[in-house]
Amino acid sequence: MAKKALITGLTGQDGSYLAELLVEKGYQVFGLVRRSSSGNLDRISHLSDKVQILSGDLLDQSSLMDVITESSPDEIYNLASQSYVPLSWTQPALTAEYTALGVSRLLESIRRCKPDARFYQASSSEVFGQPDESPQTERTAFRPRNPYGVAKAYAHWMTVNYRQKYGLYSCCGITYTHESPRRGTEFVFRKITLAAAMIKLGMSHDLKLGNLDARRDWCYAKDAVHAMWVMLQQDKPDDFIIASGETHSVRELVECAFRCVGLDWENYVSVDPAFYRPDEAVQLIGSIDKIGKQLNWQPQYSFEQLVELMVDHDLKRLSEK
Repeated sequence: MAKKALITGLTGQDGSYLAELLVEKGYQVFGLVRRSSSGNLDRISHLSDKVQILSGDLLDQSSLMDVITESSPDEIYNLASQSYVPLSWTQPALTAEYTALGVSRLLESIRRCKPDARFYQASSSEVFGQPDESPQTERTAFRPRNPYGVAKAYAHWMTVNYRQKYGLYSCCGITYTHESPRRGTEFVFRKITLAAAMIKLGMSHDLKLGNLDARRDWCYAKDAVHAMWVMLQQDKPDDFIIASGETHSVRELVECAFRCVGLDWENYVSVDPAFYRPDEAVQLIGSIDKIGKQLNWQPQYSFEQLVELMVDHDLKRLSEK
């Protein structure tokens, strides 16, 4: 009989790629969608006949219990949250309700309604905030520096506590920044690849960015969701960092994106201090030693391949308009 999986955050970047992966593997896939999000199904429109949409909300525990009872999933992936860091400063309480307390409600619903389900919690490198070591490992202390990171830290430790207290098969994947053509344009990677494509096509003439020397650990969202699935196939639950294991600067990203369209980036890109973030004294870079050794997982796409893939996607999409 086919395995069943429930995905929260189905309409997001990761949710849509995970749904694709699970459908390919023969799963019966259910997606938890808030009624207010039901119109925003663009990323999964091609899966509409293969994924069953169920209405529920992380703010409402009874709806979570109903959905888990109805779908009776073997695996539950919680990818839903308020995930835009700047917004967490203007809406800190709402961020806490969804990103932190929503996980408590979900864990408690699993404990009561389907305690044998395997649970994946999307943790985040933002839990490290200003880490005291680089690269970070699964043992690095949490020092979040924004409300989103604080909420993710709460959710992470609740997941670990439910595993220890109730014996739930619950795992946390500490994901670093991961990108794809389905990424929102408010995020710097997509902002740059889209701008390069638009400038190449004469649809734009310049790009303003913040600190070009800021460095990030970027990987491909498809690689990340594969790691999530692999984590739930192990005999014992555990927590893992999901990352590329290397950093690149925003400057490298700009150079690579504009090289893909045959342009000199220095003719189009200017620095605007308004886009600067606070100083980052220690680099956020994830060690993938543990996930590599224990789960035999490695990213399949290089930084350059990811940039090229996204620029090509934006060029094609814009050319078809």
